[in-house]
Amino acid sequence: PPPPFFQAEDGIRDKRGGLVGSEMCIRDSVGSEMCIRDSGETNLITLAIGAAAIAFLFWVRTGLKPFLQKMGFGPKVSDLITKAGPIAAIVAATLVAWYFSLNEHGLSIVGEVPQSLPPLTMPGLAPDLIAELAVPAILISIIGFVESVSVAQTLAAKKRQRIDPDQELIGLGAANIGAAFTGGYPVTGGFARSVVNFDAGAETPAAGAYTAVGLAIAAVALTPLVYFLPKATLAATIVVAVLSLVDLSILKKTWGYSKSDFSAVAATVLLTLLLGVEIGVATGVAISVLLHLYKTSRPHVAEIGLVPGTQHFRNIDRHTVETDPTVLMLRVDESLYFANARFLESLILARVTEGCGIRNVVLMFSAVNAVDYSALESLEAINDRLSDMGVGFHLSEVKGPVMDRLEASPLLQHLNGRVFLSQYDAWTAVSDRPSEPLEPVSADKTY
Repeated sequence: PPPPFFQAEDGIRDKRGGLVGSEMCIRDSVGSEMCIRDSGETNLITLAIGAAAIAFLFWVRTGLKPFLQKMGFGPKVSDLITKAGPIAAIVAATLVAWYFSLNEHGLSIVGEVPQSLPPLTMPGLAPDLIAELAVPAILISIIGFVESVSVAQTLAAKKRQRIDPDQELIGLGAANIGAAFTGGYPVTGGFARSVVNFDAGAETPAAGAYTAVGLAIAAVALTPLVYFLPKATLAATIVVAVLSLVDLSILKKTWGYSKSDFSAVAATVLLTLLLGVEIGVATGVAISVLLHLYKTSRPHVAEIGLVPGTQHFRNIDRHTVETDPTVLMLRVDESLYFANARFLESLILARVTEGCGIRNVVLMFSAVNAVDYSALESLEAINDRLSDMGVGFHLSEVKGPVMDRLEASPLLQHLNGRVFLSQYDAWTAVSDRPSEPLEPVSADKTY
């Protein structure tokens, strides 16, 4: 089919000849052409208002404070005037839209806002309604909490502060209960609103209370004043505020540090820009969880040996160490759970085969923080297989909480080896090779 538009001298016309837009083309000396088409939906007044507001707000953020200080204003006064910059942009844009009646020329304005507080109402509690909204409400709660905590942590980091996610959850819950009785939307720590509040100089949660009081007064008495406020100016205020938090350097940093982490960050950024914060954050969380499961399902397990003259054990692939061909010593660098339990079992049984000469296997548990039931079953299976092969199975440096769980299981009762307090104790007990004398430890030298 023919294209919906074709170039004409006086603009872009549809197939019936109606003028629907304009086109500007630039040609160079070799005949190359670049054209910019306007389908007729762009309002130049709105574009001008929005661009002017963005330019002014960027100048306010970067140039106004130094300019005022050069003019002789003190740091505090300059900072106060700079933070009032967005208000000045809103007032100026409102006056211009009112004076020239720009809404009659296609400029989108806020328009009439109900001049009252929201009435107190009982939320609907019909069983059918609750059943219909239960799953969406859970998803909204999860995404809203993740978004709120993400924004809070980002803003707190700028002032070297920390947040308490538990308190954030309590605050969000209380706010949503209040919104339920006033017909409000689900409450979250919105990205745009939080950044605007931060840029305005908010220091404590009391800023939210003052904002609520101010909004209540505005809703009752000041709504006629924002009738001619251009929506483009509101959008410019949010865009400039949010751009201050954009840090694209994280893409370069994660690419150099970890390609898998880069994939999670890049997917979160792209989907947030294209489809919204909710989908972007949810996808980022899902990818992070999947990557965590993938990484921990194949934990780093190092074969270790004794560093000569010490009681330290290190990876045989990274250090010059002493080993014993009759002893297999492995350090597990991950907690053991259902995703990696079979991996460890397969690794050990692949190393200990009939006629290999290994008579003892020692698992160093210094990095194991938890052992779930699936991993416990794998440890029991390893113990049974090694027992059948006449190979001793030992554990060393087991952490207290892990030992408490193991003592409550039958594993230690049927263990064909021992549990050692330290890896060095296990080495001296099961190895046939004599160790070198230890170096004396001086006051300025420790291991």
